Amino acid sequence: MRKGAIGFSIAAIVFVLEQITKWVVLGPLDLRNTQSVEVLPIFRLNYTENHGISLGLFQASSDAMRWVLVLVTAAIAVGVAWWIGREEKRWDQIALGMVLGGALGNILDRVRHGYVVDFADLHFGDFRPFFIFNVADAAISIGVAILLLRAFLVKDRPKENAEHA
Repeated sequence: MRKGAIGFSIAAIVFVLEQITKWVVLGPLDLRNTQSVEVLPIFRLNYTENHGISLGLFQASSDAMRWVLVLVTAAIAVGVAWWIGREEKRWDQIALGMVLGGALGNILDRVRHGYVVDFADLHFGDFRPFFIFNVADAAISIGVAILLLRAFLVKDRPKENAEHA
């Protein structure tokens, strides 16, 4: 299998899932107008527009700032794609693919709408462990968590020397 194929495949799957969920949220469910749909007692679909980056930081208060965020995110996506192409470890490729697919989904939203559409609202009464998010945000978070866990907790076995084969 070609180096990076798993990572790029995961990125494509995340990107497509992100687009399907956005289509459902904005199309058939029309959350822009209905604002909220209770799915489970602890989970609702709740339309929000995120004009910043993670955790609401660096709000794009102007059109110029919007495009700066697009360019910065695109540069990060290019770096992640380059990393996928060089990465040999399967789990790192999977994690990087999740990050890349999520980044591309959020970039498309920002280009298309000027903001990122978020809608997943996990809550326990009034307690919300996360801000309202989308599939791309979840994929990025999970991908980064996998990378961090692997970096700190998993000791990779050294490659066996060709002489010992």
